[in-house]
Amino acid sequence: MTTVSDAVLRRARRIRLLALDVDGVLTNGEIIYTAGGDEIKIFNVKDGLGITQLVRKGVFLAIITARSSAIVERRAKELGIHHLMQGQRDKLAGVNALIAHYEAQNQPITLDEIAYMGDDLPDLAAIKAVGLGACPADAAAEIKAESHFLSDFEGGKGAVRQLSDLILSTR
Repeated sequence: MTTVSDAVLRRARRIRLLALDVDGVLTNGEIIYTAGGDEIKIFNVKDGLGITQLVRKGVFLAIITARSSAIVERRAKELGIHHLMQGQRDKLAGVNALIAHYEAQNQPITLDEIAYMGDDLPDLAAIKAVGLGACPADAAAEIKAESHFLSDFEGGKGAVRQLSDLILSTR
């Protein structure tokens, strides 16, 4: 298990919103198509439990993904995820839209209060901007280099749960 520095714990303590990519984070990054053209994604139930525990503790959850899928919509609904942004190629713009949303609701959230977990180059700007940038163990090297927290687990195999547990441990 990764040893977490005091600096990362301080960052985790401030988190009020966790934003997640899907492919390579909530899934292992594989996309399976059936002969009928349906798309199949595999989600980890341990990641799901971590997400629902955060929701119960009052942490806002968001999915920001470049792809669009009815499967992701269903999973977000099952887990009680507050915001689903599909077709959002600019992940930092998605993060900024969340900030604007909460500002308009008189519940301002700052970048320092946001954690973002991503695995590849489209996630880089968001990871660099937020208070707690995180990635799965199998993330691209550029993402690992900029993340504050590197999970011991690969995408779709417990990385989100480990990050959720970290955030919850600071409550």
